[in-house]
Amino acid sequence: MALNKKPYKGTRDFFPADKRVQDFIFNKMKTSAEAFSFEAYEGPMVEEVALYKAKSGEELINDQIYSFEDRGGRFVAIRPEMTPTVARMVAQVHREIPKPIKWYSIPNLMRYEKPQRGRLREHWQLNCDIFGEVGRSGEIEILQLITHLFTSFGANSEHFEILINDREIVNIVFNDLMKIDEETSYKLYKIVDKAKKVKPEGLQKMISELSLEASAEDIFKKYLAIKDFDELFAFLEEVGFSEKGAGFKELADISAKIGLKDYLVYDPTIVRGLDYYTGIVFEVFDKNPENRRALCGGGAYANLLQIFNENPVPGVGFGLGDVTLTDFLATHKLLPDLSKNDVDIYLTFQSDKAVAKNFELASSIRALGFKSLNSLEPVKFKKVFSNAEKLGARFVSILGDKELEEGFFQVKNLSTKESVDIKFSELDKLRDILKA
Repeated sequence: MALNKKPYKGTRDFFPADKRVQDFIFNKMKTSAEAFSFEAYEGPMVEEVALYKAKSGEELINDQIYSFEDRGGRFVAIRPEMTPTVARMVAQVHREIPKPIKWYSIPNLMRYEKPQRGRLREHWQLNCDIFGEVGRSGEIEILQLITHLFTSFGANSEHFEILINDREIVNIVFNDLMKIDEETSYKLYKIVDKAKKVKPEGLQKMISELSLEASAEDIFKKYLAIKDFDELFAFLEEVGFSEKGAGFKELADISAKIGLKDYLVYDPTIVRGLDYYTGIVFEVFDKNPENRRALCGGGAYANLLQIFNENPVPGVGFGLGDVTLTDFLATHKLLPDLSKNDVDIYLTFQSDKAVAKNFELASSIRALGFKSLNSLEPVKFKKVFSNAEKLGARFVSILGDKELEEGFFQVKNLSTKESVDIKFSELDKLRDILKA
């Protein structure tokens, strides 16, 4: 039986044109992170399952990880996320290195998901985290970094928004105002997370099943109805908890002053599912109705390193997957045309006599810092220009017997159609031409 030519379900083959798109996206990620002085890190592809059990939810462990027993009898998994790894690494060094610790990575991750639009079993994800006494400044910088990255692709506030909440605000509502117990609070978090994904009658049914006091249910519904920052802070003032919300108001005020106001939208239903978030929580959403979905998410946390019996080291960060980002860029037509290779000059020759000289020219041109594509075999003149265009070359050179004898080669600009003869001894002229 013939082998299947298709990749494993939920993974992708990256042919050169696809890889150019991926490299373009990764370069933007890298450039944006390093513009904020984040440093790159990497960890192993395989970790012990115990690491994920200590930090992640049961769904990940039971249904989504690729796990196996290695030859040493250790129960390990292909990494499904990067946060446990970075926490393990920071736990090793946080006492010795300066803070804040600002690290980023673009790891390859595997989860046993049901493949669908925006979600595959294998993906890459930009992770950016700040560890240390970050406070509101760290949260603001993370939001600024996300905005910087998306706008570097040409996106603006018409394309995306950052829906944001603060777990401290949620705690005020649940603990101080509604005065519910921990178990009910946990159930309410789940309801809040689903509030915009179900119909009103479905939402009411979930709330009713909790048998809340009438006053508590009224407060909860009033909270869910809050539409923006102004309404939130008016609500906190009304219920006498404006002081507890002062930190989040400071974030909103500073964000408005530094150009983030057009992107940040307060949303009471953003709570994030992971238990370790303790401060702000946010999700970046595509505003296009054809791709209205979360693109990435993150937030602030205080207790992540406690799984290693370390003292709390607060942090803030986010993860952005390449699948959802690529869909976003394609939806808004923000990807450049990367269907062809990027070649400075395509070097052709018309007879075997010129083979050695063509290789010599190719080496000299590469030494000048340009990308040259050698034809490797004689090319008929009528195919030179069509080949060059298909191969993504900006310029093409022609080297025939006559040129070889007289010591020059022809160079043609495929865009302007202009041609120039260049002597073998005057390659500096070619440098100026290719720079144009």
